[in-house]
Amino acid sequence: MKPPLVFDWNGTLLDDAGALLQTTNAILSRFGRAAIDMQTFRDQCDVPLSVLYRNLGMSERDVETVDSDGSAIFHDTYEPLASKADLREGARRILETARQQAASTIILSNHIVEPLRAQLRRLGIDDCVNDVLAFESRAIQYKSMSKGERLRLYMQAHSLNPGSTFIIGDMPVETDIARNLGLISIAITGGFVSDSRLQAAQPDYLIDNHHKLLRILQEHGFFRNA
Repeated sequence: MKPPLVFDWNGTLLDDAGALLQTTNAILSRFGRAAIDMQTFRDQCDVPLSVLYRNLGMSERDVETVDSDGSAIFHDTYEPLASKADLREGARRILETARQQAASTIILSNHIVEPLRAQLRRLGIDDCVNDVLAFESRAIQYKSMSKGERLRLYMQAHSLNPGSTFIIGDMPVETDIARNLGLISIAITGGFVSDSRLQAAQPDYLIDNHHKLLRILQEHGFFRNA
């Protein structure tokens, strides 16, 4: 049986850390706060993004304003920037290899389903992804079930073996999900959080590009002829 590959989207497959930093700075500017650099962003970024805003010193009233109206302040700034982002190094190759090997590729995200699927079509990789597990609309973003619970139910419904399921993400939350569900965790640097925060989460593997993911899969006996 081929291994299920569960990918986070933002910062993991999509190289949109710069887009999120620009969006964050636009929001900070709107509320009269100074811009931050990428290192500060990666030191403070967390989900839901309201945690990031609080970490950066925004008041509860300002955070509530950003979170209101389906987070339009965020999405109206972020989506045009993200529409210009490319895939992370090696991501296209690993996705195409997984398709050729008939492995199940799942995207597990805190983003919204339709904008995410639009990005898959734009990047020409929609045929490389079996399922997208994300929020159905802005109105329920971060308000319904967590990523971990969504994945648990999906794995249960599809009888996926945790011991041969890999989860790849750029934040500690994916490592936590792996630990809770018994998955193999692979953290990738260069996304939304600092290397030190990823290391502190103690994933099974730490990589800086998706080419190295292929080697890990091969070490586990998968994709050896890729």
